Amino acid sequence: MTCPICSRGTQESYCDFHRMAHDNLTKAYVEWRDAMNITWEEYLKIVADNPNTGQWAIEVARDLLGKGVERPAI
Repeated sequence: MTCPICSRGTQESYCDFHRMAHDNLTKAYVEWRDAMNITWEEYLKIVADNPNTGQWAIEVARDLLGKGVERPAI
């Protein structure tokens, strides 16, 4: 199995780097949602367009947006 973003080998849906970025995005969304009352999709768009966001997080956000992935169960 390979990471859909970078093609590194992985046993999960993302490589270690992109999985860590995904986990961080998911955790941070809870705070954003509570503070700003925004949807998962709105959050991902903001993150993906923010020049201060790390590259791996941007790549994961864009991948999730492209797949139309629904909000994680938090």
